[in-house]
Amino acid sequence: MSGALLLPNEYWLSLQVTPQDVENLHTFLFERETPLAVRDLCSEFIEARIRMERAAAEKKQKSDSKTFFPKEKYQVGDELVFPALEWRQGTVTAMRAGVNPSIDNFDVLTVAMDDRSEHMFAANLESHFLNEAPIPVPERDEMNPALILNEHGNLIEKKLEAAFALDEGLVKIAGRWFPRALLIDIGQGQLNLAEAVLDVSGGEPLATDALIKEIELPAGVNPKLAEFSLNYALQCDNRFDEVGPAGQILWCLHRLEPDFVRETPPPLRYAEIEHDRDDLTAAMLNLEAQLDDELTPSDESDSREGISSITISLIYPHLRAGTLPMSARARKFFPTAYESSRVRFTLVDGKTKQRMPAWVVLANGYVFGLREWYKSHQLIPGSLVVVRRGEKPGEVIVEVKGQRSSKDWVRTVLVGKDGGFVFAMLKQPISAEFNERMVIHVPDFKSLDPIWEKKRPFDELVLLVMRELTKSNPQGHVHAQELYAAVNLVRRVPPAPLFALLATSPAFKHVGDLHFRLNEELA
Repeated sequence: MSGALLLPNEYWLSLQVTPQDVENLHTFLFERETPLAVRDLCSEFIEARIRMERAAAEKKQKSDSKTFFPKEKYQVGDELVFPALEWRQGTVTAMRAGVNPSIDNFDVLTVAMDDRSEHMFAANLESHFLNEAPIPVPERDEMNPALILNEHGNLIEKKLEAAFALDEGLVKIAGRWFPRALLIDIGQGQLNLAEAVLDVSGGEPLATDALIKEIELPAGVNPKLAEFSLNYALQCDNRFDEVGPAGQILWCLHRLEPDFVRETPPPLRYAEIEHDRDDLTAAMLNLEAQLDDELTPSDESDSREGISSITISLIYPHLRAGTLPMSARARKFFPTAYESSRVRFTLVDGKTKQRMPAWVVLANGYVFGLREWYKSHQLIPGSLVVVRRGEKPGEVIVEVKGQRSSKDWVRTVLVGKDGGFVFAMLKQPISAEFNERMVIHVPDFKSLDPIWEKKRPFDELVLLVMRELTKSNPQGHVHAQELYAAVNLVRRVPPAPLFALLATSPAFKHVGDLHFRLNEELA
């Protein structure tokens, strides 16, 4: 048996981060004087744990206990250490003569181990492979810190994050940790200067180094320490908001952020509708995934990282608000942040190369900043927008699936003075490709506002919309996708509660391929 240290997988799977571990990392950060992400600290943590366990093993090997070899004779009370059992220790509590016709005289020892278990060992045995002293050998691959990090890094990272969050001696900004004791004091006057600089920028976010140039900090300070200290002071002041994508820190004043970045635009506000997702059929779930609704729960198993672009069919609420949905598919294209719920980035028109400031509102699942772009392209509900990754970090390309401006027969919503509405097939100017089932021309967006304000009961509203849609179909059939687009003209509703109603209410009869008709007697 070699004397090499070997920590099994179970060691890393079940480990608990101790106060000593955190103190060691405190010391490491003090020595480096550089804020580090938890992932960067994982390597130091793993190496420190290996050093600690190796030292503990060596201490056992160098203890006053006798090293157990089967050839030796022992007495009750002898303290032994066992190389073959990872140098565990035990005390001989009983001894008797062994009985085996094929072996001459030998002893059987009863040993109480240090973990309170009891084991029996043969001693006074001349021939045994464990009679040779263990020869140290190079560490096995299992003790390679890089391999351990690769296999267990995510779990270790989560445990360190949890331990750091409970330690008042550490502070975190933009995903990086640093000892509070090393921070430079940033005074109220310096924060007021930072506010003035951001005021002058007129809402355009600025990087920390741009702010440092305008405020007075002590000379000769480590630049990284100065930057982290100012970032932390700004984070603790509710006038400032960190809005940079992951890996980049940008600061903005809360009061200069657009209204509908700080709060959800009215057309996107959803009043929870009770429903059971188990009522949705496989076909409904498949359609739900295609609709790119930000209110649809994200499927963690979705691993389509390789897709280069997606095409989104706009629904009325997003067109009215000037937003795009941050659906499960779309989320992969837009920047994220370590902590901030709002991220400033740039949209680029794929054809004209026009650059547009925009915001990802992570908490509420939408991208804000497309209102004027939608107007310039004369988009309507159902228009197709292509989203793909930008050529530079912090940029996302959007492009209209365009066609030459022409007139086409499309479903159009007409609102009467009494607040009633009807759908009619009318010729309308069309400047972009559209989804056949979701296209609905709205001559006047404001005309729909009174219908939103009526706030009819959900079931009643769906029946009303369904009746109007069936009038334009000789068979009286309406596809679930058509109904979803039409209901969202008058109330913000995600697919699931609508589809659940279609699946469970006797007022709707499924006639195949997600087409439904009204059962008027029950409706």
